[in-house]
Amino acid sequence: MSGARPVTDPTAVFAEHRALLFTVAYEMLGSAADAEDVVQEVWLRWAAPRSDEADKPDEITHPRAYLVRITTRLALNRLRTLARRREDYVGPWLPEPLCTTADVADDVVLADSVSLAVMVVLETLSPRERAVFLLREVFGFDTDEIAVAVDRTPAAVRQIAHRAKSHVQARRPRFPAAADEVSTAMEKFLAALTSGDIQGLMDVLAPDVVLLSDGGGKKSAARRPVRGADDVARFLLGVLAKFPADVRVDAADVNGAPSWIVHLNGELDSVTQVVVVDGRITQVLFVRNPDKLSRLAQPLRLTR
Repeated sequence: MSGARPVTDPTAVFAEHRALLFTVAYEMLGSAADAEDVVQEVWLRWAAPRSDEADKPDEITHPRAYLVRITTRLALNRLRTLARRREDYVGPWLPEPLCTTADVADDVVLADSVSLAVMVVLETLSPRERAVFLLREVFGFDTDEIAVAVDRTPAAVRQIAHRAKSHVQARRPRFPAAADEVSTAMEKFLAALTSGDIQGLMDVLAPDVVLLSDGGGKKSAARRPVRGADDVARFLLGVLAKFPADVRVDAADVNGAPSWIVHLNGELDSVTQVVVVDGRITQVLFVRNPDKLSRLAQPLRLTR
């Protein structure tokens, strides 16, 4: 890479890349708190490298690649710990939703990769497959750089990348809906839901729609995926019937996509995001676990 030169101001360089490092860690972990812990650990290693560290900041000529490499390794270690914790999770596990700045939606690749639906798909990859997929398909690192980050040969990385990409493509919509198509479906969905119109809900839900609700054992939620338009419609109307009279539904950009944030009696209750294909909703993601709703007051900057 031409023009590269050693780092002269480590603090400024880290600040420049901090949003990127958080994005990498968050996409790998699905948790803002864990991502922030990883970024903090990266900073400690960057600001005060151990005596046995092979590289010192003032010797590094490509800080972006170096910092993402350290972030990836630390996130991989943490992801293995989180995997054991999630085995005991009550009901479906969904990523922690984040309010995001408007520019995230303008970056099609980034917005797609941080959407709740795609992050659910990423959960089905192995930790190393997830890292390779993200570094290659989202953050644009080459095979040799990824090989160093995940401690595999370039040939192995190419195989992992092919396998992971095929897996993700098979499980997410092939043709993402246009913004106006999503908006129209969401308007019909909300109107039918708030008016108790079960037929209106059935009309906007795809026959094979799937609903995932994450209460974490702390809020009422379905313990298993709800499948099919009839069951999903009845489940949603049943949930709404239990809500108090004071319900406020606000539109917001969550994880780079239009979503709803719901308040009950003035208190934050849940986030809902949908996937639209051919004008109908194919997936409903419903996050109620209060431990996952703390990052919605202030939009966060994600970048690649």
